[in-house]
Amino acid sequence: MKSQDIVVLFKIESLTQRWVNPNRYDAELLEPHSWSDWLGDDLQHKDAPPAAFTESLFSVRALEQETGISKSQVSLSLKRMFDVGLAKADRKTGLPKTNTRALLEFIAYGIQYVFPAKEGEVTRGIATSIAAPVLQGKLMTSGELAPIWPYFKGQMKGVAVQPLHENIFAAIRTDDLSYALLALTDAVRIGHSRERSIAIDLMRKLLRVDS
Repeated sequence: MKSQDIVVLFKIESLTQRWVNPNRYDAELLEPHSWSDWLGDDLQHKDAPPAAFTESLFSVRALEQETGISKSQVSLSLKRMFDVGLAKADRKTGLPKTNTRALLEFIAYGIQYVFPAKEGEVTRGIATSIAAPVLQGKLMTSGELAPIWPYFKGQMKGVAVQPLHENIFAAIRTDDLSYALLALTDAVRIGHSRERSIAIDLMRKLLRVDS
């Protein structure tokens, strides 16, 4: 398993909620929408236009464009995820579908050991973990520097956290759900027990996994 597999699974779930089964998508859970960390109008949050055919949303080429991960690596990620049961084919459409319950279990109990977070120097970038918009107002901080993904167009100063994939910005630039899920994943990777608990509970709601 590679860390990019998580990015691909989140993107598939986001595409499913937005275009295949939109009744699953709940924008209120993602409030407040704060993209103030981005510099430049080209990176402001916006909805992607619907594809001409639903199937095209989940093609290897489309997923490459949505994630910044090469087609060959996307293909390998999908194969690995089908093999281990973290992805499956939808019974009605045959399209790839994230096994959200299994993915949540892996993130809750395994990701901090398989893909531990590595903190680095103070720099500028995009807010993640407890500093991300999805967790604003849900956790108190003691004034320490915020965890951020280093990015030259980001404008928040904080402690660098190595993202799950180097091209993570392609996956989140027009996708608030993927951004939220990846930031919550970081809260699990680097947080204390209370932070992890809150992040997992919120991720459960975003992934629409019943308790």
